[in-house]
Amino acid sequence: MYPASLMMRLQPLYRQPRSCLFRISRYGYSTVAEKPKELPAQYPEKEIVYPDRLNANHHDLETYLAYASRSGLDSKSTVFVGTRYEYTVQKVLKRLGFSIQQTGGASDYGIDLLGEWKLPAVPLNLRVLVQCKALAKKSGPNFVRELEGAFAGAPSGWQGNGVIGLLVSQKPATKGMREALTRSRWPMGAITCTGEGRLLQMLWNNRANEEGLTGVGVGIRYKGGNLNEEEIYLTFKGENMETGP
Repeated sequence: MYPASLMMRLQPLYRQPRSCLFRISRYGYSTVAEKPKELPAQYPEKEIVYPDRLNANHHDLETYLAYASRSGLDSKSTVFVGTRYEYTVQKVLKRLGFSIQQTGGASDYGIDLLGEWKLPAVPLNLRVLVQCKALAKKSGPNFVRELEGAFAGAPSGWQGNGVIGLLVSQKPATKGMREALTRSRWPMGAITCTGEGRLLQMLWNNRANEEGLTGVGVGIRYKGGNLNEEEIYLTFKGENMETGP
């Protein structure tokens, strides 16, 4: 059962149009379509060509931390904190079937991670573009507008059907951001992931359902039985989607 205070706070959301109902998780909700559109038999095959890496000395969290140690990087600098968070997100999403790598640079439209997501409901992997916000404040509607702009500026392999955008930040989405996400015509979602790699929230709009997230749900668990160490995980038709520890 969810706390009464949470149920009361989210109750008005059920009065949204029935095509945009909401599924509650402990820290938020995801939209689910009542009658989702049928998925295409097959998305057009698109060649996946990644932009050049920003730095050939690292490609994941472990190699980045080793590189930072060798190079004497300031662990409190904006660059270090931001890059470490991007690689933390990469590691966490890998457990959910994502295959993504760091990108960025001039004219990157704020895209930090690019890649694919293997989902049971989609014949071909979804292409994903990810923006990471290693910020202390909550994510507002302005971040949704930034993510919408990223669709227009994405590399050619991430244009058209079969592409979703994800905004990942350390704090739960504000009400304004959730409303902006629901209104957006672009398939996108928002994830709350701590700096230590604990998933606290995932929500997405109806357009993302239409691209392949229909059937995906959100579950809750407690690490080591500790009620203060709550985190979420994704399911597909009730089965845990995680592929690794």
